[in-house]
Amino acid sequence: MLRTWRQRRRVSQLDLAIEAGVSSRHISFLETGRARPSREMVMKLAEELDIPLRHRNRLLVAAGFAPVFAEREVRDPEMRAVREALGTILAGHEPYPALVVDAAWDLVAANTAAGLFTAGVPEELLAEPVNVMRLSLHPEALGGRLVNLAEVRARLLHQLRRQAEMSGHGRLAELHDELAAYRYPGVDLNVTHVPGPGDILLPFRIRHGDRVLSMFTTIATFGTPVEVTASELAIETFWPADEETAAAFR
Repeated sequence: MLRTWRQRRRVSQLDLAIEAGVSSRHISFLETGRARPSREMVMKLAEELDIPLRHRNRLLVAAGFAPVFAEREVRDPEMRAVREALGTILAGHEPYPALVVDAAWDLVAANTAAGLFTAGVPEELLAEPVNVMRLSLHPEALGGRLVNLAEVRARLLHQLRRQAEMSGHGRLAELHDELAAYRYPGVDLNVTHVPGPGDILLPFRIRHGDRVLSMFTTIATFGTPVEVTASELAIETFWPADEETAAAFR
């Protein structure tokens, strides 16, 4: 497991050894099972490799130690502060859309304005858990309403592939392959976006009734989490890219 994560991060045994303050020989022995790490060493190596908390627990168990990072449901009493923070952010972002997703891009919470993204979507795509990436690219959901589908699709698939590689999350790889297989008759998916001199961000341009709403997004996470669920939550906020879109939301 240690070797897998080191290679995923493209770090050599020597580089990891230097950062962890041990010899490269010791790292080699750990990876081949010739030496057994202390719990502190497992934690140190996991920190240096930026391994997700869920997988740090698995690494500890594989080394013979109990997991140290708790995992709770968002609705659990102990998560009250997290729920309140999320609720404040979602409500405060009105009248613009905002949503919370987990590590697999499944929807955890959303504000009222995010209803824009589910309007007219078939019920089967809204069955729990609702996957935001699937909703974004499915031909019967936003994928059929995106004016700049080719550019957005390329960016989202690249993002999803990179996240799958860096996180070791198996569902992300499966989701990437599913989304990449979607077909859109009459749409050229090979369009390459070349930024113009006035471009700053690549917007999502969505048909909504007789309007085209243009938005860009920001993504925020909790700082210094020591609980698995909190470490995997992300808040995506949508912002108007032009005054027409801002006026439409208002």
